[in-house]
Amino acid sequence: MLTLADPKDLYAAADQPVPGGPSVPIHLVGDRAPMEALAHLAPEQRRWLETQRFNGAAKKHVLVPALDGSLAAVVLGIGGGAGDPCGPAGLLVGGLAASLPPGTYHLAGDRADCADAALAWGLGGYRFRRYKTSVGNGEPGARLRLDMAHRASTLAAVEAIWLGRDLINTPAEDMSPAELEAAARTLAERHGASVTSIVGDALLTENFPMIHAVGRASTRPPRLIDLTWRKPGGRNDAPRVTLVGKGITFDTGGLDIKPASSMLLMKKDMGGAATALALGHMIMSAALDVRLRILVPSADNAIAGNAFRPGDVLRSRSGKTVEIGNTDAEGRLVLADALTLADEEAPDTLATFATLTGAARVALGPELPAMYATSDAFAAEIRAHGERIGDPVWQMPFWPGYERSLDSDIADVNHIADMPFAGSITAALFLKRFVQKAGRFAHFDIFAWRPSARSLGPKGGEVQVARALMATLATAARTNG
Repeated sequence: MLTLADPKDLYAAADQPVPGGPSVPIHLVGDRAPMEALAHLAPEQRRWLETQRFNGAAKKHVLVPALDGSLAAVVLGIGGGAGDPCGPAGLLVGGLAASLPPGTYHLAGDRADCADAALAWGLGGYRFRRYKTSVGNGEPGARLRLDMAHRASTLAAVEAIWLGRDLINTPAEDMSPAELEAAARTLAERHGASVTSIVGDALLTENFPMIHAVGRASTRPPRLIDLTWRKPGGRNDAPRVTLVGKGITFDTGGLDIKPASSMLLMKKDMGGAATALALGHMIMSAALDVRLRILVPSADNAIAGNAFRPGDVLRSRSGKTVEIGNTDAEGRLVLADALTLADEEAPDTLATFATLTGAARVALGPELPAMYATSDAFAAEIRAHGERIGDPVWQMPFWPGYERSLDSDIADVNHIADMPFAGSITAALFLKRFVQKAGRFAHFDIFAWRPSARSLGPKGGEVQVARALMATLATAARTNG
């Protein structure tokens, strides 16, 4: 059973003495006159840096010895002063957490981005070790001194991202709809939230026919997971924030089966659900004064004699009939039923997270999720926060000219377009048809995977957009509170 990972071992309290002596400073140095910025070091140490050809290039770090052979300092190049992939230079500190020798470290100088650096340290220090039979000798590794002013928020954010990454990285054999529900219940227990679920054939009784259709061929029953929470003592009129995460725990493509190479990463097809739960963890940890709801339609898109077929017409919860153009476009079907439920209570903010289309990756690559929003102002806020904190996102249009590509000759709508273009846009337009009452709606087409190690984390599952949206919601809460 999945448990909430604890990142505390990566940090040392700033107000506690350091075992074995003072903590080691980490100096962040740009590529303009780097030796001048290190004039406070001893001449021998500067010569050592020159020998190592340190020039301030981004991400290159050098261990600087003391005269007695101990570690005196760490020098990290920050190049022109930007983070990775964006944001402040302090985010580059994340690349050090898993590579420095055991010991306690601190960020040298009085930097404005110390909170960002502390967060990056935790994100960069993540490792998925659930299936490793040998995980080290248990001795503490490198730890960063964490200022008490940032301790609670940093640990909550790191823990949330670790939770999402753990969910995505877990192979499908151990991450079924039932295990995803168990993770939601663990999170709910932590924060005093409530969880209900509708499972298997009960989805038909409760009018979620498309979630049922997508998951009915699997031996692992589909379900709709529903988490609700409100701040203890919060306002009765607090904004309603509803998050909907695609929870396809494995996607074979159904009868329109994927080639083998395309199935290798399909354990991550529940990355939208992981993102929604991670963001929910942040919201509840920060006690934002909102009425939070998280909906996770979860299923395996499997193959069996009772699998739904290309050409079938499904009736949705909304009453709209949907012609199936390709069974490998199942995510938008389960989301549509969940969106209809979410929309029934007219939330102030409604957001979907889904590993929905390869088209979004062709357009924007793996690091830049596509965002669609009914409010340009809301989208601009999210994008600005994302660029500021190193969690980027790019707005794409709900282009009405492509609506006609979803026309069906025999049903109200075809769930895929009749053209080979604009696949991400047409998927977003399909989802938008199931949102009528929400105050503002945003859809995020994410990749949920880091193809190679970067400063903010290793190769593997990644929670995208959650920090950017959390910053947006927190800013609004402070403004309205």
